Amino acid sequence: MGINIFRRAPIQAPEQKASATGPVIAWAGAGRVAWSPRDTVSLTRSGFAGNPVGFRSVKLIAEAAAALPLVCQDSDRRYDVHPVMELIRRPNAAQGRAELLEALFGQLLLSGNAYLEAVGGEAGLPSELHVLRSDRLSLIPGADGWPVAYDYTVGARKHRFDMTGAVPPICHIKTFHPQDDHYGLSPMQAAATALDVHNAASRWSKALLDNAARPSGAIIYRGADGQGSLTEEQYARLQDEMLSYHQGAANAGRPMLLEGGLDWKPMGFSPSDMEFQKTKESAAREIAVAFGVPPMLLGIPGDATYANYQEANRAFYRLTVLPLATKVAASVSDFLSRFAGELVELRPDLDQVPALAAERDSHWRRISEADFLTQAEKRALLGLPKLAEDA
Repeated sequence: MGINIFRRAPIQAPEQKASATGPVIAWAGAGRVAWSPRDTVSLTRSGFAGNPVGFRSVKLIAEAAAALPLVCQDSDRRYDVHPVMELIRRPNAAQGRAELLEALFGQLLLSGNAYLEAVGGEAGLPSELHVLRSDRLSLIPGADGWPVAYDYTVGARKHRFDMTGAVPPICHIKTFHPQDDHYGLSPMQAAATALDVHNAASRWSKALLDNAARPSGAIIYRGADGQGSLTEEQYARLQDEMLSYHQGAANAGRPMLLEGGLDWKPMGFSPSDMEFQKTKESAAREIAVAFGVPPMLLGIPGDATYANYQEANRAFYRLTVLPLATKVAASVSDFLSRFAGELVELRPDLDQVPALAAERDSHWRRISEADFLTQAEKRALLGLPKLAEDA
């Protein structure tokens, strides 16, 4: 939704305000700002499907987090083969591990909420896992405030997931929201204002290109007898010629033939026009910051926070991808442990992340050279399970 421009009509007579606050209202010539709706569907449409910065930020984080290798372990050992790992590897007939996790991370980034459905699992682990659309789910709280059910609504049809059983069928992962007890706050909501500004600037640039990529001008008419106005027929004909032969990208550079009495006066860019590109770049940086993506990774100019691309990529993984992946892995681990009847922990394997290779090498070397630590203490610091002789 763009910015509406309201022109002030000439005041014919003094106007009597009905409201007592009328005299203190300051009317701006540019009109009031129109912001886009803040619901999940509208934000996803305008901030993800309709904005390249939001689209790339979500895709970059979701794909990077979904590609992280996971390890499965408990307090005693790390498993190379485990039913939980097999379930994650092939969660359902239509998706693999990467598709399921990317959808899970994507829903969390777009709405602040991610829902994982377990199918089956009456005796052991679920037979399938599915990611549900967060815009279709609504939480039903009980008398104590905890969810007793979730309603999944598509059109006029509704399905209720009962959460009062021994094992809940839905795993609800949400981000922190300071003013909501049941739903999370998404980065898309925090970046909503910057998304509106960026989209409005893109529409302005498109309109400029449609107008031959140059500022507008004025056609001045000076009649032979000094009369400065056209007849209705002349005015209509001039407008038709301008629309047909001199507007649009296809007519860029076409010379203008003016008849007697008509003069073209080009108008330069106003200061606000010149600042539009800077405003767009500033809005793009704000969107990237809201998602936790270094602007350098998105090709946004004007950002010199990091010395090089490698440092920016390392910060991206350390500050954005790993915390998100660790949070989701912990929630999924707890959810599946209820089905398995035993404590199983899923966690990202930091030693297999290329972006953190130099950092991990330094960490391993520093711990291995610490002579005052026992082997059991070193393994604990590295996140490794205990050896059989240490158990």
